[in-house]
Amino acid sequence: MADGKGAAAVMCTPAFASRVMRSRWYVVFASMVVMAASGSTYIFALYSKELRSTLGYNQQTLNTLSFFKDLGTNVGVISGLVQQVAPTWAVLLIGAGMNLAGYLMVYLALTERTAAPPVWLMSIYMCVGANALTFSNTGALVSCVKNSPESRGIVIGLLKGFVGLSGAIYTQLYLAIYGDDAKSLVLLIAWLPAAVYIFFVHTIRVLPYRRRAEGDEPNTKPFFCFLYISIALATYLLVMIVVQKQVPTFSHAAYAVGATVLLLILFLPLGVVIKEEYQAVSQLEESLQHPPAIAVEEPKTSSAKDDDDHDETKPSFGFGCFTSMFKPPALGEDFSIMQALVSVEMLVLFVVSVFGIGGTLTAIDNMAQIGQSLGYPAKSINTFVSLISIWNYAGRVGAGYMSEFFLARYRFPRPLALTVVLLLSCVGHLFIAFGVPQSLYAASVIIGFCFGAQWPLLFSIISEVFGLKYYSTLFNFGSAASPIGAYVLNVRIAGRMYDAEAARQHGGVAAVGDKVCKGVQCFKHAFLIITGVTLAGVLVSLVLVWRTRNFYKGDIYARFKVAPATVVDGSNDGREMGGSRDEEEVKKGKNKKQEVNEEEIQ
Repeated sequence: MADGKGAAAVMCTPAFASRVMRSRWYVVFASMVVMAASGSTYIFALYSKELRSTLGYNQQTLNTLSFFKDLGTNVGVISGLVQQVAPTWAVLLIGAGMNLAGYLMVYLALTERTAAPPVWLMSIYMCVGANALTFSNTGALVSCVKNSPESRGIVIGLLKGFVGLSGAIYTQLYLAIYGDDAKSLVLLIAWLPAAVYIFFVHTIRVLPYRRRAEGDEPNTKPFFCFLYISIALATYLLVMIVVQKQVPTFSHAAYAVGATVLLLILFLPLGVVIKEEYQAVSQLEESLQHPPAIAVEEPKTSSAKDDDDHDETKPSFGFGCFTSMFKPPALGEDFSIMQALVSVEMLVLFVVSVFGIGGTLTAIDNMAQIGQSLGYPAKSINTFVSLISIWNYAGRVGAGYMSEFFLARYRFPRPLALTVVLLLSCVGHLFIAFGVPQSLYAASVIIGFCFGAQWPLLFSIISEVFGLKYYSTLFNFGSAASPIGAYVLNVRIAGRMYDAEAARQHGGVAAVGDKVCKGVQCFKHAFLIITGVTLAGVLVSLVLVWRTRNFYKGDIYARFKVAPATVVDGSNDGREMGGSRDEEEVKKGKNKKQEVNEEEIQ
């Protein structure tokens, strides 16, 4: 297969195409595309002004809608429980239906095709549409983490990074398809994610994990290829955003060309998948003669359910669960759901999410109003909102890859990295509070980065401390805390203080529609409070650092490195990623046949 013609002949066969689509690397690629389509909740600021002007909402009402959006985005307990008992394709289909239903109703209300809904009904629409993110998040992220447990920090950072880029991707696509029409943006985020989830519905799944032989290193090279491509995508989006803001007459044709290039870069990881699988096929032919020792851990499913790639481990809330809930195993072992929920570690993570993520989420959701109150021009405000996606991406990918590097090389604990990120976010909050001239540029960078960085750290810590058995449910419990912080800090504090200051500026008249607040005082006191709350979160996070210090000093991935005694497969030369379950069965049969022949010769 060394010559180009032979390689082309192999890669053009239906068998090779089937192998690619059933491979582990294709699961990662499909998950990246799904996650890139799942960040519509982060561009609320782009159409919030349409909600305000069309439906006559004030700032507190907008913040209420934002809270229900955040509630739907982060409360994914239901999707986690569904993932425990149903196949991944069912989780993705449910997400597609919820996304289409929720945002389509918002679009119909904005375009006045339906009667203006009351605030409570609009809040339900926002919550349902946003909750679809938890289903795609659970289906894609949990599958990839279970397929690559030794690279979970990299996996989570990469996938969450594409969610961070999603806002900028949507902005480019809607400008190319619909033009500068914020109402049409809502239509785009209604149908496009649903279409993507359905397209990849049968390719994202949990596959049998191959434990490495002792001394072998996991194959992480494709992950770094994906990283470089994602950096290229982020750089391209950054350049496009800056150019579009500087060029006064950017034509619709230019937007279309830009969106086409964007899609080409987004699907470039498919080439990495094809290359990896071609190398696997080449190595398979060589390794059939001298198969290496690799063990395969089969999923706990019956043969009749092999096509249903879901986890058969169902959550238990029975009497036995409650009797052992206060007797947890050692850190790193598989906690039950109740054991994890009542642990000090989960309580600390819950508080940190309320204080840390709640504060940065408040800043992101109000960035347009903050810029407006501080007197920034509309073009600069749009740039802030668009670039937050880029810094959000940088935080997610940077925290995922760098925390994995420092953990592997220096045993640097991830909880301490989370503490550092929380402390850094306080700087961004103070920039907003004091309205330092031109400081909103730096504040948007810091807050976007810190908001993104908290997610892979939080999800990685949960998987490492509580195990992977109930990960799909537990990581959704971990993220469910942030809406509480968003409601208190955004609606009850920032929104109420903004409206009170705006009413004072307008002679006691409530600020609705075009009546807005001007000046540093609009958000000053709110963000001073947010800074204090975040500092409290820093102190609480140190409790987790202390309690897990010995755990992170050891090798937390040791259980995945020592292969069992039974040698069953040798098709992929010790590589972490490889072919499907059917191919493994064929290879085992060939190896067994070879062993019989050797015995006959002897």
